[in-house]
Amino acid sequence: MKAAISEFDLIARYFKRAVPAGMLGGGDDCALFSVPTGQQVATSTDLLLEGRHFFSDVDPRTLGHKALAVNLSDLAAMGALPVGCLLGLGLPDIDESWIASFADGFYDLAGRHGCALIGGDTTRSLHGITISVTVFGTVAPRRALRRSAARPGDDIWVSGVLGAADIACRMLAGTIGTDVDLLRQLRGALETPTPRVELGQALIEYAHAAIDVSDGLLQDLSHILRASGCGARLHESAIPLHPALKNLAAEPQAQAMLRQAVLAGGDLYELCFTAPVEAHAMILRLSTALNIPLSPIGSITQAPGLVVYDRAGQAISDPPSGFDHFRIG
Repeated sequence: MKAAISEFDLIARYFKRAVPAGMLGGGDDCALFSVPTGQQVATSTDLLLEGRHFFSDVDPRTLGHKALAVNLSDLAAMGALPVGCLLGLGLPDIDESWIASFADGFYDLAGRHGCALIGGDTTRSLHGITISVTVFGTVAPRRALRRSAARPGDDIWVSGVLGAADIACRMLAGTIGTDVDLLRQLRGALETPTPRVELGQALIEYAHAAIDVSDGLLQDLSHILRASGCGARLHESAIPLHPALKNLAAEPQAQAMLRQAVLAGGDLYELCFTAPVEAHAMILRLSTALNIPLSPIGSITQAPGLVVYDRAGQAISDPPSGFDHFRIG
């Protein structure tokens, strides 16, 4: 499709909305924003590539949501408060209807979390749509949740429910059979994840270490263990399964698929965190207050290694691995 408007018209028409007082948004060579006294900047960048991270028929509004959500999830894992973001967008052509819907989805989530779009770039892509988002947040020094702060004896927790995004992705990719009704119930988890921003900020008071689950529970938890010099024991029966998948859990032929989805499925953007046993009751109260399921699923150990016990109490000998962009096979 031939571009109907210029790059600069595109930016002005769809990506130049008002920013809060005290900020300088798009229109200059750099954006400007202030950091409150005594705060540090937290920042993170993610790329989304067509055919790799999203399907070509995705609703552009949900894609705009997800493009920002995956970055807000990183801020949540640090307990940071969102401040602003940058958007880079590579497009093979200009479809104004598509861009308008994408921008609406992006700005809707940005508005909910006070994360103003303050700049970025657009260009023509030769191979599909490319999206890059950089977020900025603030957090008090020495208060950020770090991967390196888990302690032996900590409980391991996870927010939300698991399995849905992985199963939905595999259905859409055609690697497993598609159940239309089940896909309808699961697809939102893949395409419109909820960044746990409020939870991350609240956990500063209780948690030791945290990470967002983007590449699989076991793989991302392993990052905490490696950074903290600890091990872990998990119980498969304690890991919360998406309600729509519970009927599958009763089918023996679905067990391996569900184990893969729950233990190694990515695109989840829930928080996995560790906290002292003494904080257990407070975290359950937090779960009620925020209306977010929070489930204890294991514990941190002094001895290294990650052991997962199945529903019969036996150690799983070959647990599934998570996602790696450069793994072969």
